[in-house]
Amino acid sequence: MVMRCDRDLCVFAPQTLSAIQGSNESNRRALAQLLTALENGQAPAALVAELNAAAAGVKTPVLGITGTGGAGKSSLTDELIRRLRLDQGDALQMAVISIDPSRRKSGGALLGDRIRMNAIGPWGGAAQNQPRVFMRSLATRDFGSEISQALPDVLAACKVAGFDLIIVETSGIGQ
Repeated sequence: MVMRCDRDLCVFAPQTLSAIQGSNESNRRALAQLLTALENGQAPAALVAELNAAAAGVKTPVLGITGTGGAGKSSLTDELIRRLRLDQGDALQMAVISIDPSRRKSGGALLGDRIRMNAIGPWGGAAQNQPRVFMRSLATRDFGSEISQALPDVLAACKVAGFDLIIVETSGIGQ
């Protein structure tokens, strides 16, 4: 089953930055596809350069939350998102980048943070069914590091996508 699901999804990544700019479902899907290509090192170099140049002028705040496993990072992140959504009338567009360490034996990662994130889903009726929180898990791909090598490019993509706040959650301490 796993082998049948193992496909290269980088071929679906957008070729222009305009595809990720905006907050509708197709923009968020294009952003997810671009992040996959960035994480796998398969995004075109010209697009990555254009992405970083476009992000250089964007002043989106990035909040880092870090700590050892089981310290409550995901619970804290979820509560922070919930309070920001309530305080701001659910008007903010937020991105959560959750980085999980890769397992030494399998090379995979648990990527289970979505289980503890209750405040990221759409709120309200059909009129407010527009997602306000974009969450993406990344694996470190290297058990010796607490952050993904793709993180700088992923942050640039989130800035270009137009988020009001980006939260990065990662294991370990002292990053």
